[in-house]
Amino acid sequence: MHYDPNMNYGYYIPYRDLKSETLTIIKPFVNYGLSEAKFTSVSHAMTEIAAMAYLIGKGYDPQIAYKTVESWEINEKF
Repeated sequence: MHYDPNMNYGYYIPYRDLKSETLTIIKPFVNYGLSEAKFTSVSHAMTEIAAMAYLIGKGYDPQIAYKTVESWEINEKF
């Protein structure tokens, strides 16, 4: 079966401006990651941001996601 993004597969997705909502939420984290990469490695910064985005996707408040991931670091390492 081929997935058709325009087809309703038995669940309701309310209309929202998903693009704006997503970009608004992640923009501060992207900016943080770009800044962080100047002091650590790009890999480290991307790992932090990916972990934060994952937690946000799991339903965590963005600030809690940030604080949680930062709490996992010891001497800028996970």
